[in-house]
Amino acid sequence: MKTFTLDEAQSLLPVLESLLRRAIAGKAAAEEVENWLAELSRRIFLSGGMKVDIVAVVRKRAEMDAHLDRVRETIAEIDAIGVQVKDLEAGLLDFPFKLDDEVVLLCWRMGETTIEHWHTVDSGFQGRKPVDDRFRRGKTSGNRPN
Repeated sequence: MKTFTLDEAQSLLPVLESLLRRAIAGKAAAEEVENWLAELSRRIFLSGGMKVDIVAVVRKRAEMDAHLDRVRETIAEIDAIGVQVKDLEAGLLDFPFKLDDEVVLLCWRMGETTIEHWHTVDSGFQGRKPVDDRFRRGKTSGNRPN
């Protein structure tokens, strides 16, 4: 597992925020198409059946699949960097960090200007604590990629 220094994680935020925005937009676009398809199904059901433009429906489904593929690819791109997407809608990311002999997670949420929180692997977002001097010891502080 790759680990990051605080500076490394911080330097990735602009790229990661852009990727998150792309994934969130793709998810929203897919949901919009899904809602259109659900509304069509509801209208068909309420009317007891109706003539449907099958080509338009097939196009909409393909559009939804393309949006979902873009979301999956974007999340995979973030994962390949070594960063964990914890909650796409909230824009919540975790960066593994080696603190002494334990791996903890630097925690960042979209909208925050810097990484100011961390938590243990087990405690999750609810266990967030402020980053302290142990995380700012310098670029090496025993925190090298594995």
